[in-house]
Amino acid sequence: MEYLTVGLLIIAILLLVVLLFKRGDNLNLVDRISSLEKNVTKELGDFKYDFSAALKDDFDRQGLVLEKRLHLINEKVNERLDVNFERTNKTFANVLERLGKIDEAQKKIDGLSTDIVSLQSILTDKKTRGIFGETNLAIILSSIFGEKNDSIYRLQYGLSNGNIVDAILFAPKPLGTIGIDSKFPLEHYEIMCDRNLTRGEREEAFKLFKVDVKKHIDAIASKYIIRDETSSQAIMFLPAEAIFAEINAYHQDLLNYAYKKRVWITSPTTLMSTLTIISMIIKDMERDKYAQIIHDELAKLSVEFGRYKERWDHLAKSIETVNKDVLSIYTTTDKITKRFESINNVEIKNDHLIENREE
Repeated sequence: MEYLTVGLLIIAILLLVVLLFKRGDNLNLVDRISSLEKNVTKELGDFKYDFSAALKDDFDRQGLVLEKRLHLINEKVNERLDVNFERTNKTFANVLERLGKIDEAQKKIDGLSTDIVSLQSILTDKKTRGIFGETNLAIILSSIFGEKNDSIYRLQYGLSNGNIVDAILFAPKPLGTIGIDSKFPLEHYEIMCDRNLTRGEREEAFKLFKVDVKKHIDAIASKYIIRDETSSQAIMFLPAEAIFAEINAYHQDLLNYAYKKRVWITSPTTLMSTLTIISMIIKDMERDKYAQIIHDELAKLSVEFGRYKERWDHLAKSIETVNKDVLSIYTTTDKITKRFESINNVEIKNDHLIENREE
C-alpha cells in the first residue's frame, strides 16, 4: 500500500512539472526544479520516516506473533520429545529385556549343542546304545501302564531258555505274553546318511545296514519266541524315529523279512500307540470281567429276592389270617362286654325290686 502511494506522488510531481512548462511560467526553470526537488526530498523524507516507523511497528508485531508461535511450537516440540523419549525408553528397555532372553536362550542352545555332541559321542558305543534303548523302553512302558506294574509288564525278564528279554508284556489272549527287545543299528546308518562320504562307501554301508537289521530280527525271533511260553510274535523296538522311517520308506524287503519271522518293528511313537491300544483292551477285558461278576451276583440276588417274595407272600397271608382272627376276637369281646353290661343292669333292677317289697 505504501509503495502505491509513493508511485502516485511521483506521478503527481511529474504532472506538475509538465503543467509548469506549458503555462510558460517566467520563473527560472532551475530554481523551480530545485524547489521542486527540495519539496520532493522533504516529502520523500517524511514518507520515508513514516514508512520506516510503520515498517518497524509491523516488524515488531510480526516479531511478537512469531515469538508466540515459536514459543508454542517449542512447547509442542518439547512435549512430543518427552513423550517420544518415554516411549523410546520403554522400547529400549523391552529391547534390552528381549536381548537378555535371547542371550539366555543362546546359552541354553549352546548347552544343548554340547549335550547333543556328548550324546552322539556316547551313542558311538554299542553298550551305551543298548542302555539308551532299554531306558527309553522302560520310560514308555511306565508312562502307559504305570511304574512297576508287574501284572502287565516286567523289565529284564528271564525266559526258560536262559535268555533275558528287555521287557515282557503280559497281554490278554489271543496276544498272550509278548517279548519286547530294544535294538539300535546306528553305526552303518550314520555312514549311509553321511553325504561327505563317497557313493561307494555309502552303498557299502547301505548293504551292511540291511545285514545288521536282519541279524537283530533273527536274534529276536530265535531267543524271545518260545512255544507254549510266549506269544508266536515279538516286538523289536528301535529307539530312533529316523531309523524306523528309513526302514519303512526304503527297505520293504526288511519289513517282509520281519513279517515272515513274526517280529514287529516299532519306534517310540508306534510302540506307544501299540501299547496304548493293548492298555485299552486290558481295561475293556477287566471291565467285561467285572460286568460278568456283577451279572452273576445279580442272578444270585434275583434268586434270593424270589425266596424273599415267596416268604413275604406267606407272611402276608398269615398276617391276613391273624387279622381276621383278631377281628373275630374283637367282635366276640364286644358281644361279651355288652352282655356283661346287660347283666349288670339286671342285677341293679332286681335289688330295687327287693327293696320295694320290703317296704
